[in-house]
Amino acid sequence: MTNFTPEEERDLEVIRSFYDQEYYGTDTSSARLPWHCRLAAAALSRVNGGDVLDVACGTGAWLGHFRRMGARGISGIDLSAKAIDAARRVYPGGDFRVGAAEVLPYESGSFDVVTCMGSLEHFVDKPGALREMMRVARPEAEFLLLVPNAGFLTRRLGAYGGTHQVKVKEDVLSLAAWEKLFTSVGLSVIRRRRDLHPLSVRWITHDRWYTWPVRALQAVLLAVWPLQWQYQVYHYVRRQAD
Repeated sequence: MTNFTPEEERDLEVIRSFYDQEYYGTDTSSARLPWHCRLAAAALSRVNGGDVLDVACGTGAWLGHFRRMGARGISGIDLSAKAIDAARRVYPGGDFRVGAAEVLPYESGSFDVVTCMGSLEHFVDKPGALREMMRVARPEAEFLLLVPNAGFLTRRLGAYGGTHQVKVKEDVLSLAAWEKLFTSVGLSVIRRRRDLHPLSVRWITHDRWYTWPVRALQAVLLAVWPLQWQYQVYHYVRRQAD
């Protein structure tokens, strides 16, 4: 397990405060998982009848969907106590805990599927968190990791600076750098999948009405342009063979 440095401890407290007070400060509901997320989840073969852990689970929407997919047990951990309280209310019977991804409070070899969706870039010790995910996973477990891509075309053109979570910590790597990180801890990328969340009326109409045509065009382009230009990319990962 990770032993945090004093600087990392301070960073964790800043991140924890941000998520409790701002990110989950006004709305801790757990909405139904969007269609594009359900599509990504459908590619996991070990959810049905398996034990699933979502790291940085937020209010638990992914785990709720995994339960509907037939998961035997669902577990989630998040730095935000507000998010975990909401998850416990919405999904009774799940095992939800407050804590850091770098120090997972679970026995070794407990899970058939481990997921981390759009959160790894915010962790203070990414290799340590990945090693913890591997420790608590069973030998043949599946991992699904959603991470941002430094090669995102709009970002490269200077038109996108990151999510509002960048104010606390957001490390965006290239796809090659992410794969190098995964490989360095003993994981192999089996396949990748583009994140299609912009293909929704909610995303397209999020801003002022006169931006809608441009956002609609961007949504369509995101669905067809090369993976190397995508904003976020799902990585289906397995433990490396001995």
